[in-house]
Amino acid sequence: MRSPSDLHRAPSSAEVESMACVLEGQHGYFAAGIAEFFSNYHEIAGAGERARMWTRVVHSIRDRESARIARR
Repeated sequence: MRSPSDLHRAPSSAEVESMACVLEGQHGYFAAGIAEFFSNYHEIAGAGERARMWTRVVHSIRDRESARIARR
């Protein structure tokens, strides 16, 4: 977990992947939609950095979904 003094930096790829895994584990099929909701919410609220981070989570989830479908 990041320290409060480290919150200004963008999350690492590993942190984004962890968030994607947690969302997929908790919400399954709806994970990408939930992450997209958070991205849109933060964009509207003026929190661009958070919106971009959630967009990275969305892309991670969708990339993983595409890979799973391709393996079928």
